[in-house]
Amino acid sequence: MRLLLIHADSFQYEVRQKAIKNPEKISSERLKDSMDDVLVAFCTVEKGDEENPHGIALNTAESIASAAKKVHAEKIMVYPYAHLSSELASQDSVVPILEEIEAVLKKDGYEVHRSPFGWYKAFSIKCKGHPLSELSRSITAGEVIEAGEMPEKGKPSKFIVLDPSGEKYNLDLKNVEGCAALKKYPLLKQFILTEEVGRVPHEAPPHIKIMRKLELIDYEPASDVGHFRFYPKGTLLKESLEKFATDLAIKQLNVMKIETPILYRLDQPDIAGQAARFMEKDYRFRSENKDLILRFAGDFGLFRMMKDVSMSYKQLPIRIYELSPSFRLEKKGECVGLKRLRHFTMPDIHCFCKDLKQGMDEYEALFKYYTEFANSMEIDYVVAFRVVKDFFNKNEDWFVRLLKIVDKPAMIELLPEMKHYWVVKHEYQAIDSVGGNAQLSTVQLDIEDSERYSILYTAEDGKKAGCTIVHSSVGSIERWIYAILENAEKSRKKGNPPMLPAWLSPIQARIVPVSLEYLDYADKVAEKLEECGVRVDIDDREQTVGNKIRGAEIEWIPYVAVVGEKEKAKETVAVRIRKTGQAQKMMSINDFAKLVDGEIGDKPRLPLYLPKKLSMRPKFV
Repeated sequence: MRLLLIHADSFQYEVRQKAIKNPEKISSERLKDSMDDVLVAFCTVEKGDEENPHGIALNTAESIASAAKKVHAEKIMVYPYAHLSSELASQDSVVPILEEIEAVLKKDGYEVHRSPFGWYKAFSIKCKGHPLSELSRSITAGEVIEAGEMPEKGKPSKFIVLDPSGEKYNLDLKNVEGCAALKKYPLLKQFILTEEVGRVPHEAPPHIKIMRKLELIDYEPASDVGHFRFYPKGTLLKESLEKFATDLAIKQLNVMKIETPILYRLDQPDIAGQAARFMEKDYRFRSENKDLILRFAGDFGLFRMMKDVSMSYKQLPIRIYELSPSFRLEKKGECVGLKRLRHFTMPDIHCFCKDLKQGMDEYEALFKYYTEFANSMEIDYVVAFRVVKDFFNKNEDWFVRLLKIVDKPAMIELLPEMKHYWVVKHEYQAIDSVGGNAQLSTVQLDIEDSERYSILYTAEDGKKAGCTIVHSSVGSIERWIYAILENAEKSRKKGNPPMLPAWLSPIQARIVPVSLEYLDYADKVAEKLEECGVRVDIDDREQTVGNKIRGAEIEWIPYVAVVGEKEKAKETVAVRIRKTGQAQKMMSINDFAKLVDGEIGDKPRLPLYLPKKLSMRPKFV
C-alpha cells in the first residue's frame, strides 16, 4: 500500500465517468462530496497487498489515524489513487481493503468519507502548508515506512562510471572519493556530490545578477513567482536559441513541426491521468463550470493528436517537433532565477517507432543532435544515465558508442527493475559557477505509454500495434540561458573576460567614433557589417572614447571598432577583440566584416532588436 497524506483546508471531488469496465457501484449521494479541515488519504493498493489484505487494512488505518492525531484532524477522506505505484492490485481486491480501512477508522471515532473506486473524478484540494501537511508512507502487513518521498520497492540502485573507452568503475555514493575515475573527471564528481549525495551549495547562482546587469531578463513583480520579463536583448537571446533548436531539428532530423494548446480540460480521462502523475505541480483553475489545467509538458496535446493519426509501419519513425510553452507549479523556494521556473519554453521532439531496435536508433540520432547543440553553447556539462540493469547488460556496447559521440564519461544508475514508463533515459547536466547543477537535454526510451494512450500504427500483418516512443527535449530555453551566463561567470573567475558566444550576443559589434565628426564613416562601417548579417550598433553619445569602450566592456560586446581621422583616411578600423583581449588591431572594413561573419558561422542571424544608435535607446534597468 502506498499512501499520500495531505492535511487540507478543503477537499472536494465529482465523479465524471468510468475508469474501468466494472467500477464500484455507487449511489447518487457519492457522485460528489466535499469536506473541510480534512486529512485526505490518497491510497494505492498494490499487488503484494493481496497476500494479507486484513493486515494491510489494519496497518493502513493505523497509519492514517496516527497522522490525523498529529495534525489534529477529526475528518478523513479515503481516496483511491492509482498513481503512486506501477504494481497495482487486481481490481476485485481493492474495494474490500478500502472498505475495511474506512470501517476501522470510523470505529476509532473519525468522520470518514470514501470516494468510489474505478471512476474518473475531478477533484480540488487546498493544502494547509504546515510542516506535517504533506506526508507519504509505504505500508506492508508488517511495517510502516515514512519518508519525504515514496521509496521504490525492491533492491536499491547501483551506480557506475563508464568512460568512452568502455572502462567501468564502481561508484559507492557513501565513498565518492574512492572512485578512481572521478579523480580524472572533477565536473562529474561535482555533479554526483550535488545530485546524488545531496551536498547542495547554498550560494545563489550569479546569473541572477548578471541577467539584470546585462539588461536581458528580470523578475516580474506583477506576475507569479517563476515568471519573467524579457527586455529586448533578452528576447533576442531567447529567440536565437529557439530558432537554432528548431532549424537544427528540421535540417538534421526532418521533424514535422506542430503546435498544440497550452490549456486542457480535466474531465478528459487521459488528460486527468497525465495530470495525476504531477499532483501539486500544475496550475489549475475553473472557468465556465469546467476544471482546466495549464500543460506542464508537451505530451498533452501531442498524445491527443497522435491518438487520431493513421500511420503505417512503412512511415515510421515519425518525428514530431513542438516549441512548447509549459507551466509547472514548482515550490516557491525552489524557483531560483532561470535555473527553475514556473513558466518556461521547451523544444520537444518525440519519435514514434515500430519496435525497440528502431527506438534505439532514434535515441542515438537524438543523442548526436543534442551533443551538437550543447557543444555549440560553449558550456561545461556532464552526462548521466538512468537505466534498467538488464537493458544495460544486453546493450553495453551501445552505451559505449553513445559516449564516444559526446567524448565524455557518464554516471550510470543501474535500476534493479523497471520502475517507470522508460527503460533508459539520460540527461546532460549543466554545472554552474557555485557548484550547483541543472538538467538540460534529456532523451527517454518509452516502451509503455503508446498502448496506454492508444497511439497505434498498422503493422505488416494489418493489425494495430503499439509504438516505441522516444521522448526528448533539448531542455528549456531559459535554463540554457542560465547555463550560458553561469559559464561566463566561471570564465571570469579564471581571469578571462566573461562573454556570450558571439552568435548569441545581442550586439555583436559596436562602432565607436572618436567624435561626432566621424559618424558618417561609422555608418559606412556598420552598413558593411549589416550586409553580412552582423548585429552592429553605433555609440553616437557625446562621451570620451574611454567611457564608450568601458560601456561596451560592461555589455560584453565581442567586437568594438574605433574610428577616427586615421581610420577614415585609410578605410580601416581599430578593432578590440574581447575573447583574446587584443586591442587596437588595425583592419580593413572588409576584413573586419569577414572576421565577425566567420565567428558567427552558420548560426541564426536575427536582426538588432534595439535602435541602432545608442543615443536613441531607453535604459531598462
